Amino acid sequence: MACRISEVVLGCRDPEALARFWCEVLDFVVLDREDNEMLEIGPREGFGGAQPTIILSRRDEPEPGKTRLHIDVNPTDRDQDAELERLLALGARPADIGQTGDEQWHVLADPEGNAFCLLKARLKPL
Repeated sequence: MACRISEVVLGCRDPEALARFWCEVLDFVVLDREDNEMLEIGPREGFGGAQPTIILSRRDEPEPGKTRLHIDVNPTDRDQDAELERLLALGARPADIGQTGDEQWHVLADPEGNAFCLLKARLKPL
């Protein structure tokens, strides 16, 4: 095992309203909240289970060249640096979407240019 989808990130105008909707649809609960800018919803048992969580991030409009949806992955059997090396060897490449360089994640693009983020490991190995 190497990585698994841990989060789906969705840009939206109203994170609170969308969280209420998806919590009802999926029987999820709010797991984390940052001001009015971001909510993380997921299964009642919390982060790290079989289902990915959903990050709802405030975005008034899609930014030029960016979609409102991207995937976050977490390494499950190695640290972030080792997983970054593996993903780059598989054909991923660094992507610049305006990050500052202080982030705790790496923004990458798959071989077709779709952006995704490699997070620090926070999942228990399966």
